[in-house]
Order: sequence, then C-alpha cells, then structure tokens
Amino acid sequence: MMTLMTVRTAVVVGAGIGGLAAGVALVRRGWLVTVLERAPVLGEVGAGLTLMSNALRGLDALGLAQAVRAQGRVDTPGGTRTSTGRWLSRIDSVAITRELGTAALGIHRATLHRILREALPAASLVTGAEVVDVLPGPPARLTYLHRGRRQTVEPDLVVGADGLRSMLRSRLWPAHPAPVYAGSTTWRGVTRQRWDGELVTAISWGPGAEFGMVPLGDGRVYWYAAVNAPPGQRDADGMSTVSGRFGSWHDPIPALLAATAADTVIRDDIHCLDAPLPSYVRGRVVLLGDAAHAMTPNLGQGAGQAIEDAVVLGAVCGPDSGLGAALVAYDGQRRPRTQRMARAARLIVRFGQQLEQPFAVAARNTLMRLTPSRTALRSMARYARWEPPDGPR
Repeated sequence: MMTLMTVRTAVVVGAGIGGLAAGVALVRRGWLVTVLERAPVLGEVGAGLTLMSNALRGLDALGLAQAVRAQGRVDTPGGTRTSTGRWLSRIDSVAITRELGTAALGIHRATLHRILREALPAASLVTGAEVVDVLPGPPARLTYLHRGRRQTVEPDLVVGADGLRSMLRSRLWPAHPAPVYAGSTTWRGVTRQRWDGELVTAISWGPGAEFGMVPLGDGRVYWYAAVNAPPGQRDADGMSTVSGRFGSWHDPIPALLAATAADTVIRDDIHCLDAPLPSYVRGRVVLLGDAAHAMTPNLGQGAGQAIEDAVVLGAVCGPDSGLGAALVAYDGQRRPRTQRMARAARLIVRFGQQLEQPFAVAARNTLMRLTPSRTALRSMARYARWEPPDGPR
C-alpha cells in the first residue's frame, strides 16, 4: 500500500546570504520553503567579501561551489603590511591550498547573492514582507505584513536570518543584551573598472587604522578602510574622508581610491553581539548568521559562518528526522564554533586595526615579522578548517 510523505514547511525570515543559503539547504532536503524579505526590491547589496575554504566547502555541499568559483577569484597571494608598504607577514595561495585544499576566493556580495537566489524556486522568495510577531511553539506561529495585508502562518520551522538587528532574536530572547558598537567605523568600495595594477588579497595596518583589498572575479578590486572612531559619525563626502585618512599610504591604495566612484562608497559602524546567546533555538524557531552570532569582520568569516549554519541546518533536518532532536543537534554543532569564532574576531581587531599606542604597534609588528609564515598560516587555517556534515550533495 502506497503512503504519501508529508512535506514539511519552513519560513525563512531574511534574504541575505545566510537566509538564502538556508532556503537552498532545506529545499534540497525536500522542504517547502518561503523566504520573507522586508526590502521591496533586492538590488546590488554591499561590496565584496572573501570566502575561505570552509565557506567554499559549504557551497559545495549546496551544489553551488562551481558557480561561485566561476564568478570569483582564488589565485592571488596575500599578507599583512604596514601603512608604508613593508610586509609583516606573507602567505601565498599555493601554501593556503596545500594547507586547506583551496585558496580563499574574492567575490562581489551581489554576485554571491544572485547565485543563491537563482538556486531557489522563484516562487519561494517574497519581498516587501515585514514580520511583526512570532511565537516559538510548537507549532511556530509567524505574522507578517505584505502588500497591506496581515498574514499569519504556522510552518513546521521558522528560520531567523534577519541580521544584526534581528526582530526574532529580540522577540524570543527579550532580556538578552543588544549588539554593541565595536569601536570602529568602516568604508567600503569597489573600483569602477577592471584593475590592471597589483593584485593581492592583503591588509595594511597603521595606528588605529586598517586598509584591505580583495581582487574580485570580474577583474575589479574590492577595498575597505577602518578606523577607531566614536559611533554615529557621518560624512558629507565619504571619499574625501577616506582619501584624507589613507591617501598617503603605500601604493596602490591612493590609486584604488581614485579608481572608485565617490557616490558608491558605503560607510558603516561595526557592531557585534558581544554577549553570546544561551541557545540558537526556541521551540520551532532557529537563528543563524548575524541574527545568532554577529561578529566583527576581522576573520573574514561573517558570510562563511552563515553558510556553515545553513548547511548544518539542512543536514540535520532530513525528511525522516525528528525536528526537535534535529534542532538540538544544530545548536550543539553551531553554537560552540560560532561563538568561539566571534571571540577570536574581537581579539584580532584589538590586536590589529585598533592598536594605537606606538610601543605596542612596534612590538606587534616585530612579533609578526619574526613569526614563520608556516606558523602564521596554521594560525589562520584553524578558523577556516571545516567539513560539512554527511548528507546528500
């Protein structure tokens, strides 16, 4: 006698990288998924990002690594310099590949976002939908506004991927401390056209300041600049501010700034979730990405950890698994790793970009120059070393 399998339903709140990746992971396990995005239109999101080997392995588990590699760039050397251009530490892509199986990849955030979005059924994504209430259940109960109408649904699972200022986190953990300002503000930009100059994935440090550059798959270069600053400051002209602060640094930094359209520069204060959540699960609601563990960007792992979250969630939520046990397994796998990562990123920004006192800066630079490159590589690699759980590819 034939029996019909019940299709499980999930609502993902937030169509960022983590939310879309979670949608793809669940669809691949047979779930019927709806992704709710508050923005009415999904446009060019952000600037560039770096995907380490763990993120690429996660995308491979989602069946998307080939498409991402085709749109990114993985073959550039890297390292850390001073503001004058003196190298403190160098790591080449061959050594990274030998250690981790693949080099890091630079890609425009909008490109990765498009690849994830196209991997979902078109009908899965609902834009202009603002969530106004959630009850954890079971069963979970979610209420949202869409096109002037109030709608309430009771899916089997609600995935909170609604970012740093997560409404789901604040609603279900109301007493938990809000994200805090991490002490730095950042500007981000991408060169207008293909860059014919130096191609490295590198950061440069000055007292209380950092400049990073990442070549992208389309030939352009993504750059960011960060400084210690009080929160809430704004620029009348962001490019003038960045040029005034970094225009005297080593080549090719002034040329990269000159090659960037001033009206495309983005400025953001950096916030993080300093107080770790006691759980990423409440009833039939689960958090991932920045909603669960917003961290400073100094390990280059924000997107990578969101992708890991999504892959693990899909792996534990198989068609025959008990959902309660699956979410306990997800929390047990993801919370220790991501919170460890967030603590490490917070320490690195204090040791790196935020260090200002001249003696401390000189001591740090000397220590880095004396550290063998193999040791530096292994220190970095421990954060990027990760394998997806067993599951269908």
